[in-house]
Amino acid sequence: MRREPLILGGGPAGSAAAITLARGGARPLVIERTRETGDALCGGFLSWRTLETLASLGIAADALNPARVVRVRIFARGRRVEAALPAPAIGVSRTRLDTLLLDRAVQNGAAVERGVVARAIEDGAIRTGDGALLASDALFLASGKHDVRGAARPSAARGVDPTLGLRTRRRGVDLARRVGDAIELHLFDRGYAGVVLQEDGSANVCLAIRRSRLTEAGSPDALLAALADELPVFADRLVGDATPVEAIANVPYGWRARHGTDGCYRLGDQAAVIPSLAGEGMGIALASGVSAAKAWLAGEPSATWQSRFARQTARPVLLASTIRAMAERPPMIAPLLPIAARLGLIDAVAAATRITPG
Repeated sequence: MRREPLILGGGPAGSAAAITLARGGARPLVIERTRETGDALCGGFLSWRTLETLASLGIAADALNPARVVRVRIFARGRRVEAALPAPAIGVSRTRLDTLLLDRAVQNGAAVERGVVARAIEDGAIRTGDGALLASDALFLASGKHDVRGAARPSAARGVDPTLGLRTRRRGVDLARRVGDAIELHLFDRGYAGVVLQEDGSANVCLAIRRSRLTEAGSPDALLAALADELPVFADRLVGDATPVEAIANVPYGWRARHGTDGCYRLGDQAAVIPSLAGEGMGIALASGVSAAKAWLAGEPSATWQSRFARQTARPVLLASTIRAMAERPPMIAPLLPIAARLGLIDAVAAATRITPG
């Protein structure tokens, strides 16, 4: 008899796995290190494909945010281009998204234990902060960008000038009018910033930058001040009440888990890390949770599933990585943007960087 599955992490990937497993007759246990659902740094944009996955899990788009994002707006070296998205998307806080998903998992029969810190993974079992060892025949690793000792992603994936993620939220009188129904990308040397309105009307401002750029500025606040001087339109997005700048280090964009180990299903950012300018991180998280849970229910070995999911994410991750390399060099990409917009290439890239459910 198989022991019930164990899910490490109560974010979108873990919750999607829990919902799918519970619907299939299992009684998974989700362990989550936080006692309360916070607003995780990463995420905030849900594509049309992601909304379809959420609907299949019982989460309606309007329950997250009734407003829609229908266009992408790109700024680079004084140029501005816009293109319609292939279908409407939304912006939403991780607090809202994660709360609804975890609640749905519980409603479907999953068990959740909060405030449990995983110190290490030992022979497929989780060693917790109090020394307990939690074992199962199937471990779903959904710890997001946080590595766990014993199952950490290779340090080489971070590169010689690793990427850092920064996030602040802004609430200003004119922000809703300026950003409107768009997801914005502001490109600059060695990085970019994304801006989108969330369900409470605040603007979520996320940056992906190379460590060298932050080192030159000296601090996150100094970096934002420097970017405001360099990019007048971006400066307009930084007005109003602000939350403190949050950061996460060494994001291994482009990494995929090509090979798995028996009994362990790597989900979300533990399976594939797509550059954030694609806006498909949440899509991969949810798709991996659903797909891995279905694989376990069907008796598919975790190693077989992991290789299959790596192939499934290859095209969107590789394409997004190529676009990101160009985006970090505005002199290279800025002259191409108007041409790309006229030829319909921007919305074509937006469609091609979605993960296909399977």
